[in-house]
Amino acid sequence: MRILISGGAGCLGSNLIERLVPQGHEVLVLDNFATGKREVLPPVGGLTVVEGSIADRALVDDCFDRFRPSHVIHSAAAYKDPDDWEEDAATNVTGTIHMVEAAKRNNVRRFVNFQTALCYGRPSRVPIPVDHPAQPFTSYGISKTAGEQYLLMAAADLPVVSLRLANVTGPRLAIGPIPTFYKRLKAGQKCFCSDTVRDFLDMDDFFALMDKAMTDGAPTGVFNISTGEGHTIKDIFDVVVDHLGINLSEPVPVVPPGDDDVPAVVLDPSTTEAAFGWKAQYGFEETIRRMLAWYDAHGVTDIFSHLAAPKKD
Repeated sequence: MRILISGGAGCLGSNLIERLVPQGHEVLVLDNFATGKREVLPPVGGLTVVEGSIADRALVDDCFDRFRPSHVIHSAAAYKDPDDWEEDAATNVTGTIHMVEAAKRNNVRRFVNFQTALCYGRPSRVPIPVDHPAQPFTSYGISKTAGEQYLLMAAADLPVVSLRLANVTGPRLAIGPIPTFYKRLKAGQKCFCSDTVRDFLDMDDFFALMDKAMTDGAPTGVFNISTGEGHTIKDIFDVVVDHLGINLSEPVPVVPPGDDDVPAVVLDPSTTEAAFGWKAQYGFEETIRRMLAWYDAHGVTDIFSHLAAPKKD
């Protein structure tokens, strides 16, 4: 395959590249390095890296026209500043349109999009079925959902798979409670837990699904990718504390979710399991501990969040 990956320097994209290039696939990465790291894309045969934004239509068109991809993985997303609506819209909406139109023009065989579970907003039921109405309320969620809608409009001319993802854990994860707790507890800093529930998926389970999603003739449409099991943020904190062997002098505060947060996001993967013959194999604690073992070996660098910083009294 000739695979063009937007946002390939991010966690999901870079992990996929480490699998795809050794398998003999040609990969072109387009990334502006707003959150991704250059050093995760070393110069190796079969990998081409182009720096720039998918909001730049001329650059996107040039990458497609020169590389002629057979497959596209659309992993690029703006999320690091909840108040930068223009950047979110430029990347997540306009950039997605550029990617879709270039893919159609080049007769791409599979277009796999990564979508946030925040597209469901504050769901009326949990686990969230894939046909639950989209009702995002944050800039990140709104812009990603608009981008997905434009993508689905092209489904008649383009084999589209949009994966609504649980929290995928794996090498270089730099967002969410796992790296936050690990880094702060190692440094002897205080933590708090939001009173929320999330689902977590091991990177190897994600890989197994991606292998199926990239196959010619595989199902198209929108799919939830998750174990289907929810766990509290406090559950994660407890695993990290145990992993680090820390004795706490006082219980960790558990605080209500912020105005831009969601009490429970747990995706129902049953439709995906039936369509792809796929099911997550790793349980919650094993998934978290595999992530922590990676941090033991490699450490935590940046930590990003799509949530606003807590307001101080």
